Amino acid sequence: MKATDLLKKQHREVKALFKKMESADNPRMRRQLMNEIARSLEGHTLIEEEIFYPAVRGLETQKAETMVLEAYEEHHVVKLVLAELPQVNAEDERFEAKMTVLAELIEHHVEEEEKEMFSLAQKLGRDELAELGEQMEERFETFRAKASEAA
Repeated sequence: MKATDLLKKQHREVKALFKKMESADNPRMRRQLMNEIARSLEGHTLIEEEIFYPAVRGLETQKAETMVLEAYEEHHVVKLVLAELPQVNAEDERFEAKMTVLAELIEHHVEEEEKEMFSLAQKLGRDELAELGEQMEERFETFRAKASEAA
């Protein structure tokens, strides 16, 4: 699977989790969904930061450099919100507000990535995107296995 296809697939999966969160009616379910979202985003940002972004940056254009730097900063903000969520009671009104902000941050990030960065990434070529996709899938599975062991 091409790197961009893998990332799009993961974007859809996280979007579906946020959708489920909207209709979750009990604190335990909200907490469980929040944990799922956090794990998915942690693995996703990991493969982007370790594998995909360096490859895009390797195109050595000003646009690629700017987009990658901005994406790293967006990830940083997402990580800050994710770090705060476990301390907020799922019944607290702040929990819902933080989840809404997180969903909006992710939606903005995904939109920019899919419209601009993925288009630019096509310059890497089909073979390199396929190779990156394989590396990213392997890295993601390793992350998930370690996260499952820790849980």
